[in-house]
Amino acid sequence: MTDTTVTTGTGTSDGSGGGPVAYVDYAFAKRTGRTIVSPGPQVSSAEAAEIVADLRAAAAAAVGPVAETSRLRAPDDAPAVLVVDRAGWIDANVDSFKAMLDPVVDKLNTRKKGQAPSATAASIGGKVTGAEMGGLLAFFSSKVLGQYDLAPGGTPRLLLVAPNIVATERRLEVDPTDFRRWVAMHEETHRVQFTAVPWLRDHMVSRTQSLAVDLAPTPDDLSRRFEQLTKNLPEVFSSGEGIGQILATPEQKARIAEITAVMSLLEGHADVVMDDVGPQIIPSVDEIRRKFEQRRNGAVGIDRLLRKLLGLEAKMRQYRDGAIFVRAVMDQVGRDGFNAVWTSPETLPRPEEIVDPSAWVRRVHGEADFLR
Repeated sequence: MTDTTVTTGTGTSDGSGGGPVAYVDYAFAKRTGRTIVSPGPQVSSAEAAEIVADLRAAAAAAVGPVAETSRLRAPDDAPAVLVVDRAGWIDANVDSFKAMLDPVVDKLNTRKKGQAPSATAASIGGKVTGAEMGGLLAFFSSKVLGQYDLAPGGTPRLLLVAPNIVATERRLEVDPTDFRRWVAMHEETHRVQFTAVPWLRDHMVSRTQSLAVDLAPTPDDLSRRFEQLTKNLPEVFSSGEGIGQILATPEQKARIAEITAVMSLLEGHADVVMDDVGPQIIPSVDEIRRKFEQRRNGAVGIDRLLRKLLGLEAKMRQYRDGAIFVRAVMDQVGRDGFNAVWTSPETLPRPEEIVDPSAWVRRVHGEADFLR
């Protein structure tokens, strides 16, 4: 079920002729992901066309209510929603990963000349990492309902993953029309966040790229990090923070916490707007929310193991902590007072403020508004 074909793009250099080393074969990542991913629910061509049209309509219908409720409005020329299948989502995310990781590759390619692998080794290594990326994205592609693709270096836009939305509404046994509009409300809020707040996308991309470059290991780091991971693997499972946190230095963990705080804000804000709008236009919103929360918390077996390894347990906490932060701030200073969060990077919540909303109110609004 696709709205339009997502551009495939090309791979990187194969490392021959003394050129840059291809640490990831991105074209192979796309082929791998497309090969192993399940297409999702079986529907006829007519049903697929009807579902795509309904999702487009749901996205369009969400624009007005989200703008009115959030008091943020996307520019008129902001790209419209793109309805994709799982393979289309994989393609889009491989392209985004390539743009995000290009600075990391540049760092790795500045190694001393004698350390670069041969062209054959580089080609094999690029396909191995490409296969790993494709496999990981194939796993995620069956989980994601929607995403605002920041598309570093490209055109950012909102993606709705049609097969996953259909699979979820069937699994939850909820009204399809209501569920599609409920999902569209959440994802439209993300579109508004990144288009009505013009500096936010560049801020998130630059912070994430900078962290990724810093986290990229040098050859000397690899053995030390593997030993560290082996030693602390039980902590990965108990904390739910994912492998990346275990390998990070204290300074890097602080930067991860800053990015996570912003992600908590964005996810929590989308959840709050979605729920505030919901009762007005989605009759079964309470049932949907109840069943969806059970789904979020109900992973078992290998799925739960992967969630812990990949840090998805922490992702679930982002929704909860972020929504609590947003509601608490609105209770103290109202919606317009909360919207001061979008003023600049300095007014974004700090990690400690996500769990202490009053601290953010005092810092941004001062004691007078806090005591009002």
